[in-house]
Amino acid sequence: MKRFYTFLFLVFCSLSLCAQYEEKSVVLDEVTVKAAMVVNRADGQTIYPTEALRNASNNGYSIMQKLALPNIRVDNVAHSISAIDNRGDVQIRINGIIIGKEEMLALDPKLIRKIEFIDNPGVRYGEDVAYVIDIKTRMISGYTLGTNLTTALTSFNVDGMVYGKWNTGKSLFALSYNASAGRFDKQKVNEIANYTLSDGYLYTIERNDLESLKKEVSHNVKLTYSLADTTAYLFQATLYKNFRNIPKDYHLRRITDGLQQYEATLSNSSRGSDLGIDLYFFRQLTPCQSITANTVGTYISTTNKNYYDEGAPYQYKVNGKTASALSEVVYENRLKPFTLSAGLNHRYKYTKNDYIGDASALAEMNQHNLYIFSEIKGTLKDFRYVLGLGSSYIHYFQNKHNYDFWTFRPIALLSYNFPHMMKLRYSFEIEDRASRIAMINDATIQTNSLEMTVGNPSLKPGRDIDQSLRLSYNNQRWNTYVEGFYRHCIKPNMVHYERTSDGKFIYTQINQKEMDLLRLAGYVSYWILPEKLQASVYGGMQRCFNYGNDYSHFYTSWFYVGSVTAYLGNFTLHGYIDNGNRFLEGEKRGYNGAYSTIQASYQYKDWQFSLLWTNPFIKNYKSIEDEILNRDLHKLTTVYDRASGNQVSISVSWRMSRGKKYVSVDKTINLKDTDDGIMK
Repeated sequence: MKRFYTFLFLVFCSLSLCAQYEEKSVVLDEVTVKAAMVVNRADGQTIYPTEALRNASNNGYSIMQKLALPNIRVDNVAHSISAIDNRGDVQIRINGIIIGKEEMLALDPKLIRKIEFIDNPGVRYGEDVAYVIDIKTRMISGYTLGTNLTTALTSFNVDGMVYGKWNTGKSLFALSYNASAGRFDKQKVNEIANYTLSDGYLYTIERNDLESLKKEVSHNVKLTYSLADTTAYLFQATLYKNFRNIPKDYHLRRITDGLQQYEATLSNSSRGSDLGIDLYFFRQLTPCQSITANTVGTYISTTNKNYYDEGAPYQYKVNGKTASALSEVVYENRLKPFTLSAGLNHRYKYTKNDYIGDASALAEMNQHNLYIFSEIKGTLKDFRYVLGLGSSYIHYFQNKHNYDFWTFRPIALLSYNFPHMMKLRYSFEIEDRASRIAMINDATIQTNSLEMTVGNPSLKPGRDIDQSLRLSYNNQRWNTYVEGFYRHCIKPNMVHYERTSDGKFIYTQINQKEMDLLRLAGYVSYWILPEKLQASVYGGMQRCFNYGNDYSHFYTSWFYVGSVTAYLGNFTLHGYIDNGNRFLEGEKRGYNGAYSTIQASYQYKDWQFSLLWTNPFIKNYKSIEDEILNRDLHKLTTVYDRASGNQVSISVSWRMSRGKKYVSVDKTINLKDTDDGIMK
């Protein structure tokens, strides 16, 4: 309730300040202002940010936060963008190129031309991608230097970056270095588990953290070279190296096991690095024909050490090596009355994880993915369509386990533009969905005195059928829609718990009957005062259906998101609130914590200063809550993080650019791999 009142107070203050500011502006001069333009497209929206929005933002995260896109959560302190409903990943691109935190922090919002928000991305954007945000920018013929520093004042959590770009003629050189470090000692995990033994006896264990400590540090270096002719070709090469180290992740727990109480220590550490190279080439063959090619090579090395002494000491070490080669080629021909595109995508991944100690195993996996696709898109008066046909093939083998898996993957996007700025859109898609690489490791890990996690190397992908129907309306001040989304999962990878004869409980995943999701949502964004005050609201209901081999679980939850942004000259005031995400998947009912923030920013020449208050008035922030609903195992796990409640942070950025602006070439296909494949 405090969170809600804080948000209402911020709205009231913003209205008052904007009303005063607007009155002064009218006295000084008559200025015509325009709100951000939103143009509906077959697979989402194209947004043209206002000048006030661009000037009030200092990096990519800042402008994304103020846009308040539906179902998108932006954390401008942790520098992350995620989908609130966890339906899939949010993929961020600049001019078609998949980018990371370094590029988002280095992005100059003043150079943004438009933002394409794709909420129905289709198969070409990769696996498990729910949203794509593609930021189209102008480039500078000259140089750019900059730095960004974000630090929490209420805990030790620092993130800093320096970067530089130099463009001369047709060549562009870019170099960035990012470092972050954190020390977290205010996170507590509380757990109560009820085990039904084979004789019917209900056995209860409580696990409550007394203290915890986690230290982490990371370094990232990226070098990019581009050679471009805006009318003929583009070549880009990117080389990057990432280092990460968690020297200590420690929990001291009080274990209440029946009538006895004792303390147990959980201690983990990990370190790793990844090296990657990304080569991209685009060639305009004729005014209507083009070909693009992309190749990415990645090598990931990881070492994990784990120790837990609940009941009896248990420890193991994992040495992980992963190498992957990803490539894609696409041909496009702009015919009349439609555009034809066709291509193929091949992915090869080799994973070798050596488990040493009490979890002794060697998991060596090879996986080939081949996807062939074709697509046409066009317009017939007020009717727009995207029709695609594709087929994917997966060849997998690990020791004695192997399979070949084919999926027919059609896609259809149909939309009709009604008079008076209204639009109706229907989408349909079939795709395969595989479990995380970690869950197909041929390994067994003990998680506590009674539970084990067992990988399933015979686990096969499932198939998802997605359908959505949306009615939208927008003009220069309003952007609104109502939508229904339904996902039908055939033979999905679902949670399976099994009680053994010696009283242990095994967690694994197997292909089971069916999972379905129904989601009804509405979104409204309105410029209360054009170029001065904008408010957005998103909310709705989702219903989860889970049909396992020996269980059925259902769950209904409600969600809401609200934001308000006030532009007061060089000052910007922003507030955001959501109630988190509640879901049911398999036999786990989960909750990812609510989030709220108040941010004030000030722009002075090439500098911007921001003060952020995250999760205000919450002393003991609940970040995660999971409940296991199995007939033999009921477990409630809650994670509290005091450092994330009432967190105050500051951010300082500086950017200097000199040169002439021009429109950049868009990269249209991209590949990436960051999965180390280790089961934990």
